[in-house]
Amino acid sequence: MREDLDLDLLEKTLRSVEKHVDYADIRINESENTVIVMKDGKIQEIRSGSDLGACIRVLKHGAWGFSYTTQLDRLDHVAESALKLASVLSSDVEMAPTEIRTDKVTSNARIKLSDVSLEDKKMVMSEVEKAANLDQVVSTTVNYVDAEGTSIFINSEGSSVTMEENRVALFLNAVAASEKGIQFGHKSTGGARGFEVIEKEDLELMGRTAASKAVRLLDANPPPSGRYPIIMDPELTGVFIHEALGHASEADLILQNDSILKGKMGTQIGSSLINIIDDASMDAFGYYAYDAEGVKTSPNVLVKEGKLVSLLSSRETAAKLNIQSSGNARSGVGDQPIVRMSNTYLKPGKMSFEELIEDINNGIYLKGSRGGQVDTGKGVFQFNAAESFQIQDGELKDPLRDVSLSGNILEILQKVDAVGSDFHLGVGFCGKAGQTAPVGDGGPHTRVSEATVGGAD
Repeated sequence: MREDLDLDLLEKTLRSVEKHVDYADIRINESENTVIVMKDGKIQEIRSGSDLGACIRVLKHGAWGFSYTTQLDRLDHVAESALKLASVLSSDVEMAPTEIRTDKVTSNARIKLSDVSLEDKKMVMSEVEKAANLDQVVSTTVNYVDAEGTSIFINSEGSSVTMEENRVALFLNAVAASEKGIQFGHKSTGGARGFEVIEKEDLELMGRTAASKAVRLLDANPPPSGRYPIIMDPELTGVFIHEALGHASEADLILQNDSILKGKMGTQIGSSLINIIDDASMDAFGYYAYDAEGVKTSPNVLVKEGKLVSLLSSRETAAKLNIQSSGNARSGVGDQPIVRMSNTYLKPGKMSFEELIEDINNGIYLKGSRGGQVDTGKGVFQFNAAESFQIQDGELKDPLRDVSLSGNILEILQKVDAVGSDFHLGVGFCGKAGQTAPVGDGGPHTRVSEATVGGAD
């Protein structure tokens, strides 16, 4: 942390504006970031450097004023700008009360990212890339990203939180080709810790797994179309939970009448096997100890035994819904906080994978995701699985390619009739309102008694 990032400067600025407003907060973040891109074994891009930003947010007569700078010696000007904006705007914003916090959250990194050389970072990329070079693999792309920094949050209510933060991730894409066409394989790993996250990963297995998937898909059959019992692997389970249920549970979308969950608090929205949690406090890629409004994070059960029992909210959206903030206000320091997920997952059940498939005479096993679409207002979705297999008489059979899964969110939740005992949480980034946030999503293998499956375009 730079010496000029001290609390005295922030508190002096805060005192200068708080007497003119109903509420004010200041966030400062300083970080060292690295991005490396490797294409077909050759480094194409390296970006490494430091970022510093500060923002001030004030609430006056129900209206927000927000201003941002990368120069700390301009904090007083930024405060003045935020105050002017709030003074000329008109709105009805209120903030739900929250506990006043004073805390210093230290890094949980065992190997500091800033202590690892660029050569060592490139070395792990080369290791995973070489392992992916199987026969018929014609191209590979490896992306490495990390960030290590410190953030400070203070507000006019008396909260003061300093957090040391770390995040690292490695992404691999492999492309296989034959006279039949091209196919893709993807794998990723990461976490909100230090370089030990990468070191403990079996990089050779990671590369081989992604490449094998791409090669296997070259000879896969096109899928049947119709209604079938399906099993989603942990990755696709996570994508479904995140995209279809997680976004629908965001309080701002509910307030905008853009969520199938509006008015459904306390009602049964899924089978009794469904337990969905969003937990920013867990050791995963979407970890943060306090949100952008200084609210302490903890496990938030969204769905309990199929019943919707909680939402994702900020202090502003919580006030409108007469609930407590869930600690899901997130943003980069240059943006206004909005409601975002953190680590969102389906809680595991008790069944082994063998038990999940043994009763299926004719079904589909869907693995991974190649993207898709969700309409949270209408409650419908369409996902494309990365890889699939036919299930016949309780056994996995031929691989299938370009398989899509579509349907109604609540119908799929109601038709979950078995949940696996395994668990995996993925690594990713979620976009919303022009902002990007690191998230985790996952769960166990999940069986749905009937769903619509077809060929992806």
